[in-house]
Amino acid sequence: MVRWQKKSAAVGAALVMVAALVACSSSGGKQEEEQSSGGSGGNVADTPRMKVAFITHAAPGDTFWDLVRRGAEAAAKKDNVELQYTGAPEGADQANLVQTAIDSKVDGIAVTLAKADAMQANVKKAADGGIPVVALNGGIEAWKQAGALGYFGQDERIAGQAAGDKLTQLGAKKAVCVIQEQGHVGLEARCQGVKDKFPNSEKIYITGTDMPGSTTTMTSKLQQDKSIDYVVTLGAPFALAAVQSVKDAGSSAKVGTFDTNKDLVGAIKDGSVQWAVDQQPYLQGYLAVDSLWLYKTNGNTIGGGQATLTGPAFIDKNNVASVEKFAAAGTR
Repeated sequence: MVRWQKKSAAVGAALVMVAALVACSSSGGKQEEEQSSGGSGGNVADTPRMKVAFITHAAPGDTFWDLVRRGAEAAAKKDNVELQYTGAPEGADQANLVQTAIDSKVDGIAVTLAKADAMQANVKKAADGGIPVVALNGGIEAWKQAGALGYFGQDERIAGQAAGDKLTQLGAKKAVCVIQEQGHVGLEARCQGVKDKFPNSEKIYITGTDMPGSTTTMTSKLQQDKSIDYVVTLGAPFALAAVQSVKDAGSSAKVGTFDTNKDLVGAIKDGSVQWAVDQQPYLQGYLAVDSLWLYKTNGNTIGGGQATLTGPAFIDKNNVASVEKFAAAGTR
């Protein structure tokens, strides 16, 4: 974890800023797929109104992205930013959204690079054309090459290694790592990290947009291989599906996961899920928007040329109470 410790120093100043401003956060809640938002009233910056395109690879129904969006909206409200939030799971469609943002002459772009090969040309086009770009959540190996000013997220390989170490510490014997989206480099890196530190693990693939089918696939795997004693999922909704799969399969396997939402925090509290690797998605959305505002209004950059890491950290029964109220508010 030395690498994480070095990089995490860049987070310090940003976290101080967030702590001072978090009282301005929006109330959250799911909204239409594309809209403009940027609240008025309260402690809103008196800087000129600016327009930011926020483009993610969010799949429909994945509650993780609700948290990212709420962080982005909180920063937009504070910074007098018109936020244009869009998403597309496929890299080519996401690249087209970047081109649309360029054509509409936005003042800044925040983008995920989970499928960097498809995204890089248009992201670099925006940066080379004078539109500042920051990356978040996916693309830690690609953001510099794409011309982004900074990156906000976690190193997925390191996060996976932390989960692998956790499995070893807990005495697990065999694990299955469940990937919900083929071709997503970050998810692949998580499972590879798990295997780095916990070799007796294997991957299976599910279709994240088909939850009944995903549950069936996990159930079948557990029925076929009774030696599996840990299921590691890569998103909160899939952890909750895995809990059901364990029951349906008559398995005694335990469930750990990456990422959280309100229901997942409740599952940790009641013991049906053992732990979650938290990358603080709200913070990713907040810092992405706020960093663009700082760059446009004061020439600031965050991270000193390195990724600004927002995780990993573990939430388990020992500390779940400390985040429960924030999860209830829709920000963790």
